[in-house]
Parts: sequence; C-alpha cells; structure tokens
Amino acid sequence: MAGDAAWFVVGLIALTVGAEAMVRGSTNVAARLGISPILIGLTVVSIGTSLPELAIGITAATEGSGELAVGNIAGTNVVNILFILGLSALLRPLAIEARTLRFDLPVMAGAAVLLWLLAANGVLSRIDGAILVCCAAVYTAALIRASRRESRDVVAEYAHAYPDSPRAAPSRRRAAYDTAMMLGGIVVIIIGAEWLVTGAVGMARGFGVSDALIGLTVVAIGTSAPELVTTVVSTVRGERDVAIGNLLGSSIYNIVLILGVTCLVPAHGLPVSQSLVRVDIPIMAAAALVCIPIFISGRRIHRGEGAAMVTAYLAYLALLLTTQT
Repeated sequence: MAGDAAWFVVGLIALTVGAEAMVRGSTNVAARLGISPILIGLTVVSIGTSLPELAIGITAATEGSGELAVGNIAGTNVVNILFILGLSALLRPLAIEARTLRFDLPVMAGAAVLLWLLAANGVLSRIDGAILVCCAAVYTAALIRASRRESRDVVAEYAHAYPDSPRAAPSRRRAAYDTAMMLGGIVVIIIGAEWLVTGAVGMARGFGVSDALIGLTVVAIGTSAPELVTTVVSTVRGERDVAIGNLLGSSIYNIVLILGVTCLVPAHGLPVSQSLVRVDIPIMAAAALVCIPIFISGRRIHRGEGAAMVTAYLAYLALLLTTQT
C-alpha cells in the first residue's frame, strides 16, 4: 500500500511539472506561429491543462481500468466547475463576459448532457468517441472563427496574462528551447500518468473500492492541479476572463476531446458503471447546468455563490465517501 501511494504522489508531481512545461512551451511556439493570444488561451492552455486527463485516460483504458478514465473526467469537471470556480469567486467576485454567456457556457452544458446521453447504455463505444471528437473539432473551429472578432481589449488581456508568449521572431536557441520544453513536458506527462494510474489502481485494490471511485476523488483532484494553479493565479492578478475561460475550456475539452480520444483506444469501448450513469455523470451535468442561472444573474459570480459552489462540492465528496466505501 505504501508503495502504491508513493507511485501515486510521484506521478502526480510529474503530471503537474510536465503540464506546466508543456503549456509554457506550446504557448510560446503557438504565439510565434502567429496564433492570436486569445486563441492560445482558449485552446492551447485549456488543452494543455487537460493533458494529464488524456494521458491517464489512455493509460487506464489500455490497462483495463476504463471506469477510472470515465470517473476521472466526471470528477475533474465537478472539481473545475464547483470547487475551483467557486474558490476563485470567493477570492474575488468574477465578472462574466457576454461572449462566455452566449458561447462557452451553453457549449459546456451541452457537452455534459451529451456525455450523459451517450453513457446511458453503460458503455462509451468507439462511435461515441468519434461523435465527441467531431464535437471537439467543431468547437475548436468555432473558437478560431470567434477569435477573429474579439475586441482589442480582450486580446490585450490575454497577451498580458501570458507575457511569455512573444510575437517577435525569436532566436534559434530560444525557439529550440520552447520546442524542447513542449516535447519534454509531454514525455513527463505520459510517464507521470503511468505512475499515477499504477498507484491509484493499487490503492483502490488495497482499500477494496472501485476504480471509478478512485477516479472521481483522488485522481480527479490531483489532475485538476494545473487548472487550480492557473485559475487562482489569474484571479489574484485580476485577469478574470482568463480564470473563467480556462475552466470552461478545460471542462469542454475534457469531455469532447480527452474522453472522446480515450474512447477510441479500447476495441470494445469504455465501461460505465451504474453509479456513474445514475449519480456522478448526472451531477456533473447538473453542475454545468446550474452555472447558467448563476452566470446570467448580474453577469457575475458573487462571493456568496462561490461559497455555495464550494459547499456543494464538499457535500458531493462526502456523499461519495459515505456511499461508495
């Protein structure tokens, strides 16, 4: 048991370090290719902070622990929406951009409901995975189109949020360094995912609990570390759109891209337990849907609403620990 816990902790550290290196390197590379700052924030950063979930999902699927992969996505999104977003609002009330209300919020809620419908039969097949990946492609294309119409103020805000993303032509040494950081981060993430899944599955066996529960709790909280760090730092700096955009973007990509690609790996798809279908995925969808009235009311998340979101997550965590252990 101690050995499994050690593998889990080392894997979590590797995931966090690898994600940070990958996001920094890929952000710089993307900027130098002429990609706009807002598009970098909504795609590269969001996908980058979700890369640990992808690595864990593929590793779990290939090792026959598909429920851990599905539970990790459901648990991570609940952490993102209720705990991290609520914590950010507790630190500082978050104003909501009109574009977020019109586009990102409906897409996040729609993706959560779509996953619920696809998982209702107890399995996420390769066809389901293809549907999700197609949705990811459509969403990314829509982001690219929308980014061309963004105001100069929003572009400037993202440029300020990611100051390490210079648009000037870099030296060959700097370009090579950024590329190496990006590739090195990916390698570290893959290795860290292998260690973390090995430790998580070992602990699940030792405690006699399901892979899904481990994915919903320990793994989900651990792999949310990149989103937590990015969001809290952005909130403290006053870059509120970055904080909200990173969480919504990550939550969307977790479902349509990360889980979609994971579903394509095993020949018979990913099994989805009845507890996931009846409890955890519906709670994830409900958390996304409840954001709609919260965001629309006054177009900001107040401290009181943030406290309620954090409390709701702690209650959900208590429910998991009391009913599934």
